Amino acid sequence: MQYVFVLDRNRLPLDPCHPARARQLLRKGQASVYRKCPFTIILQSRELESSVTHNHRVKIDPGSRTTGLALIQESDNRLLWAGELSHRGQTIKKNLDDRRAIRHSRRNRKCRYRPPRFNNRRIREGWLPPSLESRVDNVQTWVIRLARLVPLATASLELVNFDTQAMQNPEICGVEYQQGELMGYEVREYLLEKWGRKCAYCGVMGIPLEIEHIIPKSRGGSNRVSNLALSCRKCNLEKGNQTAEEFGHPEVQALARRPLKDAAAVNATRWELWRRLIALGLPVECGTGGRTKYNRTFLGLPKAHWIDAACVGEVEDLFVPEGLSPLLIQANGHGSRQMCSMNRYGFPRTGPKGTQRIQGFKTGDLVEANVPRGKHAGHHRGRVAVRSSGNFNIQTGNGIVQGVSYKYCRLLQLADGYSYSYQQKGGAASSTC
Repeated sequence: MQYVFVLDRNRLPLDPCHPARARQLLRKGQASVYRKCPFTIILQSRELESSVTHNHRVKIDPGSRTTGLALIQESDNRLLWAGELSHRGQTIKKNLDDRRAIRHSRRNRKCRYRPPRFNNRRIREGWLPPSLESRVDNVQTWVIRLARLVPLATASLELVNFDTQAMQNPEICGVEYQQGELMGYEVREYLLEKWGRKCAYCGVMGIPLEIEHIIPKSRGGSNRVSNLALSCRKCNLEKGNQTAEEFGHPEVQALARRPLKDAAAVNATRWELWRRLIALGLPVECGTGGRTKYNRTFLGLPKAHWIDAACVGEVEDLFVPEGLSPLLIQANGHGSRQMCSMNRYGFPRTGPKGTQRIQGFKTGDLVEANVPRGKHAGHHRGRVAVRSSGNFNIQTGNGIVQGVSYKYCRLLQLADGYSYSYQQKGGAASSTC
């Protein structure tokens, strides 16, 4: 149950309302649907517009693959809306690697049709690789969207995953906050992400894990994180005073110094994301991953990206409505810049790109089709792939429906580069929209 965004007749944001209230307004004709995902209504009557609005805070838990988003009403610390934004950074990196391989192959064949370009290009200050830039742009886009749908006053951002000062050797003196209530949370959060939240020796998951020394302290091992791993109780007792290599797991000692690729991606984009939020005019509260985990543990909430987002920063109390289901947002991009498709030898196998819109529809639009007769008779709802013939393909939750005429299609929402679904109980995703 997510709250519904509400706009007045001038498309200015009002406080979100309960879904039951939104259904009542729609049934009486006092409001109409403005947007399907996230679901937004626009009022049709001035009498319903209230001049009293409350401040809301957007909370962000950045991730390399998935970013958690949460919207909090500050007056009563109520979670109104949550989302999980899946990035396409891995896809961008793979595409760039494929292009690089083809480019190198062409140059090695010495069949270049022009001389090499002089190496006088300069990288601008603050430049990020495309795969990282995509992550920052996705989060910025959704903060701007939420600011248009709700009275947004402040933002909270998990600026760093781990506080490196709290991860120093405990023998070092003078770090007073190590002895506070967050002592140990930064190290535990780092190890949980590094070892995939499972035992480093037997791989068991879903049970309490202990912090274990790869080289025991009795044999000269230190308390630094490069010498720490996660272990279940059984493996920790069996290992005893042995090193990981003597225990029969030399790969653990090799992986202990492995860098965190996903954490590095988050750390490389954190300050750029912070600067862009500041540029939007929002006061930004910053927190660490250790603080987020402490808040979630203190409130007794389960582990999820959207729950982590709701626990970012200073949290004294938080009300999470029962049955709240996050909106799953998948970044798909806006198509390809490639003019035509190539075969395995690099020759064009299709014609150049034609008109993007066919009969008023564009690939990626959310449509609803009522087919009265024929093989595909029935009601279909999903993303459309347009064809110049006017017979479209519709990607529904049950598969692809091919050959649906544009005459039976009705536009519900324009393509915006994202696909949407709602998470059901048990972790399964419902049909996309």
